[in-house]
Amino acid sequence: MLQDELNGRQSKAIARDTKAAAFREPRTLSDFDFSFNPGIPRVRIYELAGCQFITQARDILLIGPPGVGKSHLAQALGKEAIRHGHKAYYRSIFDLVRDLNATGTDTNKQDQILHRYLKPELLIIDDMGMKALPKHGAELLLEIIVRRNGLHSTLMTSNRPIEAWGELLGDLPSAGAILDRLLHHAEIIAIEGRSYRLAERVAETESKPAA
Repeated sequence: MLQDELNGRQSKAIARDTKAAAFREPRTLSDFDFSFNPGIPRVRIYELAGCQFITQARDILLIGPPGVGKSHLAQALGKEAIRHGHKAYYRSIFDLVRDLNATGTDTNKQDQILHRYLKPELLIIDDMGMKALPKHGAELLLEIIVRRNGLHSTLMTSNRPIEAWGELLGDLPSAGAILDRLLHHAEIIAIEGRSYRLAERVAETESKPAA
Protein backbone atom coordinates (compact mmCIF):
# COMPACT_ATOMS: atom_id res chain seq x y z
CA MET A 1 0.00 0.00 0.00
CA LEU A 2 2.85 2.36 0.85
CA GLN A 3 4.50 1.66 -2.52
CA ASP A 4 1.22 2.31 -4.32
CA GLU A 5 0.90 5.61 -2.46
CA LEU A 6 4.44 6.60 -3.43
CA ASN A 7 3.84 5.63 -7.06
CA GLY A 8 0.64 7.66 -7.09
CA ARG A 9 2.40 10.72 -5.70
CA GLN A 10 5.19 10.35 -8.27
CA SER A 11 2.69 10.10 -11.13
CA LYS A 12 0.89 13.21 -9.90
CA ALA A 13 4.17 15.10 -9.58
CA ILE A 14 5.20 14.14 -13.12
CA ALA A 15 1.80 15.20 -14.46
CA ARG A 16 2.01 18.50 -12.60
CA ASP A 17 5.56 19.25 -13.72
CA THR A 18 4.76 18.25 -17.31
CA LYS A 19 1.87 20.73 -17.38
CA ALA A 20 4.08 23.44 -15.86
CA ALA A 21 6.75 22.80 -18.52
CA ALA A 22 4.30 24.08 -21.17
CA PHE A 23 5.39 21.72 -23.92
CA ARG A 24 3.89 22.51 -27.32
CA GLU A 25 3.23 18.87 -28.16
CA PRO A 26 3.17 15.58 -26.20
CA ARG A 27 6.40 14.21 -27.69
CA THR A 28 8.39 11.22 -26.41
CA LEU A 29 11.50 9.38 -27.56
CA SER A 30 9.49 6.24 -28.20
CA ASP A 31 7.43 8.23 -30.75
CA PHE A 32 10.52 9.31 -32.70
CA ASP A 33 11.26 7.44 -35.93
CA PHE A 34 15.05 7.20 -35.97
CA SER A 35 14.90 4.88 -38.99
CA PHE A 36 13.58 7.73 -41.18
CA ASN A 37 16.85 9.64 -40.73
CA PRO A 38 19.42 7.06 -39.63
CA GLY A 39 22.15 9.71 -39.52
CA ILE A 40 20.66 11.22 -36.35
CA PRO A 41 22.88 10.08 -33.42
CA ARG A 42 20.37 7.81 -31.68
CA VAL A 43 22.83 6.48 -29.10
CA ARG A 44 23.85 10.01 -28.05
CA ILE A 45 20.23 11.15 -27.81
CA TYR A 46 19.42 8.24 -25.50
CA GLU A 47 22.51 9.03 -23.43
CA LEU A 48 21.18 12.57 -23.02
CA ALA A 49 17.86 11.08 -21.89
CA GLY A 50 19.71 9.84 -18.82
CA CYS A 51 19.92 13.54 -17.86
CA GLN A 52 23.51 13.52 -16.65
CA PHE A 53 24.06 16.70 -18.65
CA ILE A 54 21.47 18.38 -16.40
CA THR A 55 23.17 17.32 -13.19
CA GLN A 56 26.41 18.65 -14.70
CA ALA A 57 24.72 21.92 -15.77
CA ARG A 58 25.88 21.49 -19.37
CA ASP A 59 24.09 23.02 -22.38
CA ILE A 60 22.97 21.30 -25.58
CA LEU A 61 22.49 22.82 -29.05
CA LEU A 62 20.55 20.84 -31.65
CA ILE A 63 21.38 22.35 -35.04
CA GLY A 64 19.86 21.34 -38.36
CA PRO A 65 17.42 22.17 -41.17
CA PRO A 66 13.65 22.51 -40.61
CA GLY A 67 11.50 19.43 -40.26
CA VAL A 68 14.13 16.90 -39.19
CA GLY A 69 12.82 16.42 -35.63
CA LYS A 70 14.74 18.89 -33.46
CA SER A 71 11.60 20.13 -31.67
CA HIS A 72 10.38 16.58 -31.13
CA LEU A 73 13.71 15.54 -29.60
CA ALA A 74 13.96 18.68 -27.46
CA GLN A 75 10.51 18.16 -25.95
CA ALA A 76 11.12 14.42 -25.52
CA LEU A 77 14.32 15.17 -23.59
CA GLY A 78 12.35 17.65 -21.51
CA LYS A 79 9.90 14.92 -20.59
CA GLU A 80 12.77 12.62 -19.67
CA ALA A 81 14.16 15.36 -17.45
CA ILE A 82 10.85 15.56 -15.59
CA ARG A 83 10.72 11.78 -15.29
CA HIS A 84 14.14 11.94 -13.63
CA GLY A 85 12.89 14.49 -11.11
CA HIS A 86 14.07 17.72 -12.75
CA LYS A 87 12.02 20.82 -13.51
CA ALA A 88 11.82 21.79 -17.17
CA TYR A 89 10.38 24.76 -19.06
CA TYR A 90 9.75 24.89 -22.80
CA ARG A 91 9.56 28.06 -24.88
CA SER A 92 9.62 28.37 -28.64
CA ILE A 93 11.24 31.48 -30.07
CA PHE A 94 7.71 32.76 -30.69
CA ASP A 95 6.88 32.31 -26.99
CA LEU A 96 10.14 34.00 -26.06
CA VAL A 97 9.49 37.02 -28.27
CA ARG A 98 5.94 37.32 -26.91
CA ASP A 99 7.26 37.15 -23.33
CA LEU A 100 9.91 39.79 -24.02
CA ASN A 101 7.42 42.09 -25.74
CA ALA A 102 5.03 41.76 -22.80
CA THR A 103 7.61 43.11 -20.34
CA GLY A 104 8.29 46.36 -22.20
CA THR A 105 10.25 48.60 -19.85
CA ASP A 106 8.38 47.39 -16.76
CA THR A 107 11.14 46.14 -14.43
CA ASN A 108 8.69 44.15 -12.29
CA LYS A 109 7.48 42.22 -15.34
CA GLN A 110 11.07 41.71 -16.46
CA ASP A 111 11.93 40.27 -13.06
CA GLN A 112 8.94 37.91 -13.29
CA ILE A 113 10.03 36.70 -16.72
CA LEU A 114 13.61 36.28 -15.55
CA HIS A 115 12.49 34.21 -12.56
CA ARG A 116 10.39 31.99 -14.80
CA TYR A 117 13.32 31.39 -17.16
CA LEU A 118 16.01 31.06 -14.50
CA LYS A 119 14.29 28.66 -12.12
CA PRO A 120 14.02 25.35 -14.05
CA GLU A 121 16.95 22.95 -14.14
CA LEU A 122 16.36 22.55 -17.88
CA LEU A 123 15.29 25.46 -20.06
CA ILE A 124 14.38 24.57 -23.66
CA ILE A 125 14.40 27.37 -26.25
CA ASP A 126 13.10 25.99 -29.53
CA ASP A 127 13.34 27.25 -33.13
CA MET A 128 16.03 29.91 -32.69
CA GLY A 129 16.29 31.56 -36.08
CA MET A 130 12.61 31.47 -36.97
CA LYS A 131 11.92 34.97 -35.63
CA ALA A 132 14.04 37.99 -34.79
CA LEU A 133 14.10 39.21 -31.21
CA PRO A 134 12.51 42.57 -30.30
CA LYS A 135 14.51 45.64 -29.38
CA HIS A 136 16.65 44.96 -26.29
CA GLY A 137 15.58 41.30 -26.46
CA ALA A 138 19.17 40.20 -27.00
CA GLU A 139 20.20 41.86 -23.74
CA LEU A 140 17.50 40.09 -21.75
CA LEU A 141 18.28 36.76 -23.39
CA LEU A 142 21.95 37.36 -22.60
CA GLU A 143 21.08 37.94 -18.94
CA ILE A 144 19.14 34.67 -18.87
CA ILE A 145 22.02 32.75 -20.45
CA VAL A 146 24.66 34.35 -18.23
CA ARG A 147 22.76 33.76 -15.00
CA ARG A 148 21.97 30.15 -15.91
CA ASN A 149 25.52 29.42 -17.02
CA GLY A 150 27.17 26.85 -14.78
CA LEU A 151 24.05 26.50 -12.60
CA HIS A 152 21.37 25.01 -14.85
CA SER A 153 21.18 23.50 -18.32
CA THR A 154 19.81 25.17 -21.43
CA LEU A 155 18.81 23.19 -24.52
CA MET A 156 18.37 25.20 -27.72
CA THR A 157 17.35 24.17 -31.23
CA SER A 158 18.03 26.17 -34.37
CA ASN A 159 17.82 25.82 -38.13
CA ARG A 160 20.36 28.63 -38.51
CA PRO A 161 24.13 28.14 -38.25
CA ILE A 162 25.67 29.62 -35.13
CA GLU A 163 27.62 32.21 -37.10
CA ALA A 164 24.28 33.69 -38.27
CA TRP A 165 22.97 34.31 -34.75
CA GLY A 166 24.39 37.82 -34.64
CA GLU A 167 21.96 38.94 -37.35
CA LEU A 168 19.12 37.07 -35.63
CA LEU A 169 19.76 38.75 -32.28
CA GLY A 170 20.17 42.16 -33.90
CA ASP A 171 23.11 42.95 -31.65
CA LEU A 172 26.48 41.47 -32.54
CA PRO A 173 28.24 42.14 -29.18
CA SER A 174 25.41 40.44 -27.27
CA ALA A 175 25.38 37.57 -29.77
CA GLY A 176 29.08 37.03 -29.20
CA ALA A 177 28.63 37.02 -25.42
CA ILE A 178 25.67 34.63 -25.62
CA LEU A 179 27.57 32.23 -27.84
CA ASP A 180 30.66 32.41 -25.64
CA ARG A 181 28.61 31.48 -22.57
CA LEU A 182 26.67 28.75 -24.37
CA LEU A 183 29.60 27.12 -26.10
CA HIS A 184 31.72 27.09 -22.95
CA HIS A 185 29.67 24.22 -21.53
CA ALA A 186 27.65 23.24 -24.60
CA GLU A 187 27.60 20.21 -26.83
CA ILE A 188 26.55 20.83 -30.43
CA ILE A 189 24.65 17.97 -32.06
CA ALA A 190 23.87 18.01 -35.78
CA ILE A 191 20.35 16.81 -36.56
CA GLU A 192 20.26 16.28 -40.30
CA GLY A 193 18.27 14.39 -42.91
CA ARG A 194 14.95 14.50 -44.71
CA SER A 195 11.97 16.51 -43.50
CA TYR A 196 9.40 14.49 -41.55
CA ARG A 197 6.75 17.13 -42.17
CA LEU A 198 7.31 17.13 -45.93
CA ALA A 199 7.15 13.34 -46.02
CA GLU A 200 3.88 13.41 -44.06
CA ARG A 201 2.35 15.92 -46.48
CA VAL A 202 3.37 13.82 -49.48
CA ALA A 203 1.90 10.71 -47.87
CA GLU A 204 -1.36 12.53 -47.10
CA THR A 205 -1.59 13.81 -50.68
CA GLU A 206 -0.94 10.37 -52.16
CA SER A 207 -3.52 8.77 -49.86
CA LYS A 208 -6.34 11.09 -51.01
CA PRO A 209 -8.63 9.57 -53.66
CA ALA A 210 -8.40 11.09 -57.11
CA ALA A 211 -11.16 13.55 -57.93
